Amino acid sequence: MSLKEMLRTEARAAPVSGIVSVVDHARGREGLIPLWVGEGDLPTPHFIREAATASLAAGDTFYTWQGGVPELRAALARYHQRAFGRSFAPEEFIVTGGGMQAIQLALQAVAGAGDEVVYLSPAWPNFPAALGIAGGRPVPVQLDFSENGWSLDPGRVEAAITPRTRALFVNTPSNPTGWTANRATLEALLDLARRRGLWIIADEIYTKFFYSGRRAPSLFDIASDDDRILFVNSFSKNWAMTGWRIGWVRVHPSLGQVFENLVQYSTSGVAEFMQRGAVAALDEGDSFIDRQVERARDNRDLLSTALRATGRVRLAVPEGAFYLFFAVEGIEDTRSAAIRIVDETGVGLAPGTAFGVGGERFFRICFNRRTDQLEEAAARLARWTVG
Repeated sequence: MSLKEMLRTEARAAPVSGIVSVVDHARGREGLIPLWVGEGDLPTPHFIREAATASLAAGDTFYTWQGGVPELRAALARYHQRAFGRSFAPEEFIVTGGGMQAIQLALQAVAGAGDEVVYLSPAWPNFPAALGIAGGRPVPVQLDFSENGWSLDPGRVEAAITPRTRALFVNTPSNPTGWTANRATLEALLDLARRRGLWIIADEIYTKFFYSGRRAPSLFDIASDDDRILFVNSFSKNWAMTGWRIGWVRVHPSLGQVFENLVQYSTSGVAEFMQRGAVAALDEGDSFIDRQVERARDNRDLLSTALRATGRVRLAVPEGAFYLFFAVEGIEDTRSAAIRIVDETGVGLAPGTAFGVGGERFFRICFNRRTDQLEEAAARLARWTVG
């Protein structure tokens, strides 16, 4: 028996990222326009870097609070109060090593080996993979596509629930589709969770990247204090901090010690100097977010118009997030097509096969980039699409 065969089955079955495989194929190529991963091209703003640098220079390099420094938890409460118009307590927020760890902690709290979690697909692949590694079973419910927009039938979610179901994972606005749940859909999902005794893991990381208002509809708008909802989030997108690996979970205050324990037995906390940068992001970063969203809206419209003009592309203009999810007439295998596209045009796209059920015929392109770069990418893709 090989060493690999001696590992846990779930670890051996962890999928290779369908996005990374394309990235690795063309990484570092001259003239490449890399639009395959979920991050913008702006570096972290100087006021965030300066706060972290000052903290590092001051020697803030020791063990710190498991749940996060008090100043950051208070800043998270202020940020949420501004965003959602209601009061929050600092004790409701647990700082994590990125949004991915926030998801892992939420899963550890509510689902384990043999349990099922229903999620909406196409979806960011890290969530179902993380659940599978933990021994759980991710159950996809497919969103419906039309060129008028993606949509969800809540009845299909209820039909997917079994006695083993422990939670619903709801990502809105969605990566990769841009689908954004309206208030009625959120009410239907919350009612379903209440009736069936389920948790909701709410991934609202793209709430500010919404193109019909100041923010997207949220479960915060309708939830009661005692609802079983764990909100997972990250500093990555809003404040251009993808490489920092810092996020948070919002929980009921009664669950705070449980989640601090989960942090203790995983990472033991986030570096204090990084948390000081995160405080600056929350308190000083609103205008930076606004500029990013304005640029993303313009780029969304530019790309959508250019690709639709080819006559061979099907897409729904996304309501939120910063991705365009589009299909090209005659292409079914988007994994091999993504390799061809990067080889023949120098534009890096994520294949829809990476996003699971319902995504197979699509490509994902990140438009939170420089406008001139998006213009060039649109021109290259249009030429390739029409042959």
